[in-house]
Amino acid sequence: MKENLRTFIAIELDDQVLRALAAVQSKLEAAAPPRSVRWVRPEGIHLTLKFLGDTPAARLEEVQRALAAAAARVAPFSFSLEGLGCFPHTRRPRNVWVGVQEPTGTLRALWRAVEAQVAPLGWPTEARGFQPHLTLGRVQRHVSSADLRALGELVERSNVGRLDGMTVRAVSFISSDLKPTGAVYTTLAQVALGIRDR
Repeated sequence: MKENLRTFIAIELDDQVLRALAAVQSKLEAAAPPRSVRWVRPEGIHLTLKFLGDTPAARLEEVQRALAAAAARVAPFSFSLEGLGCFPHTRRPRNVWVGVQEPTGTLRALWRAVEAQVAPLGWPTEARGFQPHLTLGRVQRHVSSADLRALGELVERSNVGRLDGMTVRAVSFISSDLKPTGAVYTTLAQVALGIRDR
């Protein structure tokens, strides 16, 4: 195993959600300016809770224990997908995403629990907060201002409605190996959600 792995904590998506996202991607890709967006392979889309980045292999078990402690505080829950958007906004798009709707606050509670458990290990809490989303594609660097404007307008007028959702029963610790053909993801650990007796 490598000395350092590029890691993150995320919810892995089921096949039904991935198919729904692939259909949205296909429609957008057909209408977007050519070669303006590098679309994420559907199987590579996750609901990221915490990006850790370089993680020493010697600390993987420590992170897994922290993740288990966070997961034990949150019961399984469901979310749905609704709405399209761009970061930072549609006038200057850098990535294109589908929104995640979870009205009970359980997803946010899971995010807070993960942050609380990994912060003492040396991964500080994100200052910008948590905006749950699924990234469909990243805008290429060379894109002209006219194509950026066209892409932003496409996202604004595209109505994807409410897509399939899923029930979340586990959270995963994942490594990402960057290759010329795209990232290769490996699930290092998967921890079941559920409030358990102490």
